[in-house]
Amino acid sequence: MTFESFASSDTGRRRRNNEDAFLARPACGLFAVADGMGGHAAGEVASGMAIATVEKTLLEILEKKPEPDAAQAALVAAVQEANRLICEAAGSTTAHAGMGTTLTVLALLAHAHVYRIAHVGDSRAYLLRDGELTRLTRDQTWVQDRVDAGLLTPEQARTHPLAALLTGALGTHGDVDIETVAGDIRPDDLFLLCSDGLTAVLDDADLLRLLGDGLPPDAAAARLVDEANLRGGPDNITVLLIRAVDRAA
Repeated sequence: MTFESFASSDTGRRRRNNEDAFLARPACGLFAVADGMGGHAAGEVASGMAIATVEKTLLEILEKKPEPDAAQAALVAAVQEANRLICEAAGSTTAHAGMGTTLTVLALLAHAHVYRIAHVGDSRAYLLRDGELTRLTRDQTWVQDRVDAGLLTPEQARTHPLAALLTGALGTHGDVDIETVAGDIRPDDLFLLCSDGLTAVLDDADLLRLLGDGLPPDAAAARLVDEANLRGGPDNITVLLIRAVDRAA
């Protein structure tokens, strides 16, 4: 099994700079999206540090085809290391004070036909399989906590004034709540990693409609970004699509 991927990252229509960052290394099955926050371009620093740390920490490990449990532990350790480094940088200079980032890391283990995810914040991972779109990650946000408690509906959460208020992010505390997800990979699976600049304006039904035409990853990613901008583009938009390809087919 191999993987083909394509990423598109756009500033959107209301922001002056892009604080998103992403990583795509299909040869070893490593992918990530980070959405930075903080003034004076500090968000760009935080998201860039997160992606650089993931790449430096995990590439060599995944190239050795680790067992799934070892891969999951390595993902968690990489996210913890990114958090440590961002916290240190945020405390070292006034320009970086208060910076942070989301981070969603996906490892596709072709040798074991499984995937592993480590996740902090409200960037998301989805899986499109057999015409069904499944959200793999949970938003670490104030509104999602209230949806889970039955105090808000998903529709109310999307338009709530505090919809963007994170309860988890890298760089804000020494301890970070890292959520993990595990599952199997099948031929023709399509994984989507994205920042909330996409999902703030497109709901899951929109994503399924736009992804369900079987377009190649590059065309599908461009289509998602274009649609988000047509709906106002209120934030940076990053889309990373990965398709599993059966080499024997």
